[in-house]
Amino acid sequence: MDTWTYLMHGFTVALSFQNFCIAAIGCLIGTIVGMLPGLGPINGVAILLPLAYSMGFEPTSALILLASVYLGCEYGGRISSILLGIPGDAAAIMTTLDGHPLAKNGQAGKALCISAIGSFIGSFIAIIGIILFAPLLAKWSLTFGPAEYFALIIFALAALGSMLAQRPVRSFLSALIGLFLTTIGIDGNSGVYRFVFDNPHLYDGIPFIILVIGLFSVSEILLLLEHTHSGQKVVKKTGKLLISLKELSFCFFTIIRSGVTGFFVGVLPGAGATVASAVTYMNEKKLAGEKGNFGKGDLRGVAAPEAANNASACGSFIPMLTLGLPGSGTTAVMIGALTLYNINPGPTMFVEEPDIVWGLIASLFIANILLLLLNIPLIRFFVKILTIPIWVLAPMIAVISAIGIYSINSTSFDLFLIIIIGIIGYILRKLAFPMAPLILGFVLGELLEVNLRRALSISNGDFSILYQGTITATLLISAILLIIIPPFYKKYKKLRA
Repeated sequence: MDTWTYLMHGFTVALSFQNFCIAAIGCLIGTIVGMLPGLGPINGVAILLPLAYSMGFEPTSALILLASVYLGCEYGGRISSILLGIPGDAAAIMTTLDGHPLAKNGQAGKALCISAIGSFIGSFIAIIGIILFAPLLAKWSLTFGPAEYFALIIFALAALGSMLAQRPVRSFLSALIGLFLTTIGIDGNSGVYRFVFDNPHLYDGIPFIILVIGLFSVSEILLLLEHTHSGQKVVKKTGKLLISLKELSFCFFTIIRSGVTGFFVGVLPGAGATVASAVTYMNEKKLAGEKGNFGKGDLRGVAAPEAANNASACGSFIPMLTLGLPGSGTTAVMIGALTLYNINPGPTMFVEEPDIVWGLIASLFIANILLLLLNIPLIRFFVKILTIPIWVLAPMIAVISAIGIYSINSTSFDLFLIIIIGIIGYILRKLAFPMAPLILGFVLGELLEVNLRRALSISNGDFSILYQGTITATLLISAILLIIIPPFYKKYKKLRA
């Protein structure tokens, strides 16, 4: 079957009554989670992951739910950015710069409308990109051996601390912590127990789902409790909810450019929506020049980052599906979801699990349309949700997380472990350590070790296998350049200034 035949089959899977309802519910939950300040897509997916697994969802249905929540969070993050001036997550920071000034000027409805349209078009561009490029990349990646995968993982880790990361040193350290955590448990090669402290609960290592819930949900609860009060000051006068054709045409090419840029940024392992929104906002600001009103309430300042962060979110599925590598922190959590079902993401998924791959891609189309239809009419409803007091929100997250974790293994040790990990995560976040690199390091750590050992076994211990091939040499050189160039570039800019 060709690509379009597979896609039609994917729509058959995604449009089944159960999966369509799951996608619709995921879109609504994701939008609500995304607009609550500080939560964001990783937390939304992490909170629902144990529930999806414990409820006995099939892998396809579980992945559709998590993907719908992911897209919904990217849509929802703009709502608090515009109405409160507080980004729902890091990717919505750039939206705040022009979205909130528009809201204060009585144009919140227009800002919310153009952001929804920008998000829709950006996601649509990226989904088309997935259909066109993912199968080709999957076929190419089938030629990868252990050495190539090792080099690819090194490149992904290097990208975390490159110019694409806001805090390079902390990003590297965070990724190293994640790599260390993968060594806990039994060594699959020698059978030796590592760092288990004679605790049988750690013989199989730290379960991925416990690490995610601890680092994101529990630490987020602790951060929320620092700011307990009755609610947020919301801009309640939204004005007109629709924009004119003239205003849409004014922003159209900005949306197209930003969507394409966001897609390609999303494909890069470790880059993510935050980078995409920042890059496109600055590009559009430069293109507008003195005629622009960026920072004071320019519709293009809302359209650009919203198109980019949604395109990047969809683009991050490409490395996940084709290479088994997370394109973002959220797709790292989704890779963990697949491993719970004993499914290893990678190029063979296109042959072995076509229902999952193409059902997911088709569900992205469906979720994108549902989110556009959902977001514009329910703006006033979302405004009311933003007034929920944090002292009500925090216990709700705690209960959902605890129920989900306990339902998997029914052991109190898991509950104690997420508390310990949550406290550590809280301390790391207070010290400004990003959590996404830690999760990426944890997901990639086992792959790194396994492929390194396989490569050395094939070559009888000859390390030259790791850099002699064309692909391995290119990836390793690219990784080195990603580490070296940014510091020199920053010094160069300072000297020119």
